[in-house]
Amino acid sequence: MSKHGSNKKKNPVLQLVAGGTAGFVESSICHPLDTIKTRMQLRRQQSTLQAVRARSSLHEPGMTRSMSSLAEPKFSALHSSSFQEPVMVTTKRTSTAVTASLGPIGTARRIIEREGFLSLYKGLTAVWCGIIPKMAIRFVTFEQYRESLQTVVGPPPGGAEYSSSVNFTAGLACGLTEAIVIVTPAEVCKIRMQSQYHSLMDPSQLARRKYTNVLQTAFTITREEGISALYKGIVPTMLRQGCNQAVNFTTYNIFKKKVLDAQNKTELDHWQSLVLGGVSGGFGPMANNPLGE
Repeated sequence: MSKHGSNKKKNPVLQLVAGGTAGFVESSICHPLDTIKTRMQLRRQQSTLQAVRARSSLHEPGMTRSMSSLAEPKFSALHSSSFQEPVMVTTKRTSTAVTASLGPIGTARRIIEREGFLSLYKGLTAVWCGIIPKMAIRFVTFEQYRESLQTVVGPPPGGAEYSSSVNFTAGLACGLTEAIVIVTPAEVCKIRMQSQYHSLMDPSQLARRKYTNVLQTAFTITREEGISALYKGIVPTMLRQGCNQAVNFTTYNIFKKKVLDAQNKTELDHWQSLVLGGVSGGFGPMANNPLGE
């Protein structure tokens, strides 16, 4: 027995149920933030596209006169005088306004005002279908990978339950597993469902929307584009999930060991697990946020 508890294998079924329940609670609480993030990213992409179009336009101020007609100036005047009075043609340059991001609060207020409060939960069924099995697979595979790695490398020195390298590698492996099995197809469906809505959408278009729920979305994508379309972006998703879980599980177990050593205890209190989980959970996105943009 190690200093911080028993190395007895945990029940995989309990890990499966606990992970799934945690995923359900987490997604139900945090999904509005994910909707806001997706809308901000889509809006930023549209603004960038508008800026590129504005910069690449041929209607520059010095070129407006020459671009107003395909004919040369002298030929144009001669041609127009043969049929009618010469006409002065003024071409007005159209400017494309690029609006800056509203920020998370402004984006949320805009969604609620134009689409209703429940619009913050659009795509939640896809998230449930993704995150519940994802979290279940994450906890089960992490424990299995960690036990297998610990068997290979042997017990760590100093009486620790698991070494940081074992936690890191097991977290990386479980992140890659969940990305392949669950995360990539679920995120493709979720983004397809979220991106078909926008603040200027005619309410009558809602009845004719292409994607209605996650199963119908997955079926439609597979039928029209092939099953490989559900795995678009799998490489960055694997990198993101792998890095996230490697950092998450490593930092959590490091903090856990520090707290248990300081308090001379063998198990954390529930509130301590909650706090440490929140703190360590923040390190993962800091490491992989560029991969999620």
